[in-house]
This record gives sequence, C-alpha cells and structure tokens, in this order.
Amino acid sequence: METAELNSPPAMRRILAFSALIEAGTGVALLVAPAFVLSLLMGAATAEGLPLGRCFGVALLALAAACWPGPEPGGGAPAFRGLLSYNGLIALYLAALGGTGQWRGLLLWPAMMLHALVALALILLWRRGAA
Repeated sequence: METAELNSPPAMRRILAFSALIEAGTGVALLVAPAFVLSLLMGAATAEGLPLGRCFGVALLALAAACWPGPEPGGGAPAFRGLLSYNGLIALYLAALGGTGQWRGLLLWPAMMLHALVALALILLWRRGAA
C-alpha cells in the first residue's frame, strides 16, 4: 500500500471492516464449535475451557459489532481505539502463551501474526493522521 492510500478514510474503513469480519467469524466459530477452535489455538481443549471459549466468542462478536465502520469519516475513533487495543493486546498475549509453551495449536502463530499485522496497520494509519 502506498502512503497516500494508507492516509485515506477508505483505507481505514477497509481495515476496520476486515478485522471486524475476522473477529465475527472467530466469535461465531467459538460459539458453535468451541472445542474445535480451542484445539486449533491451544493444541487441546478441555471441558472446563468450553464455556470460557464461548464467552470469548460472545466478546469477539461484540467487538466486531462495535468496530464495524460507521458513517463517520475514516470509520470512527471508537472503532479505531477498540480494534487497536484489542489487536495489540491479543497479539502480545498469544505470543506469551506460545512462547511459554502453554499453547501449541496449529493456528496459534498465524493468529498472533494476523493480530500483530492489523495492529501495525492501524498504528501506521494513526501516525499518518488517517485515524
């Protein structure tokens, strides 16, 4: 992406929509099949973890709804703050879980990288004044 494109409100709207769709999809998957999703992230799923997985699913759906780009130019500051804080913090947390060996699932590192990349894109937009 060129700098001019990153500075545009449409670029922010695309990043917000992309991230909101990913979080909504993950939230639905956690509600419908928490054992499957948790096994992909953690390497295993326990019966005790299933209700917590569903709670995370609800939280991700709420985040997606709150962050869907609105009619405001650029998608809206609340959506930006919500997605930046969520993506940055969850990337750090997933990296910590993987780095300590607590989680070993197939999708752990790709999920961490996706969240880190979205956070980086949002930071770049913010620094360029598009947020």
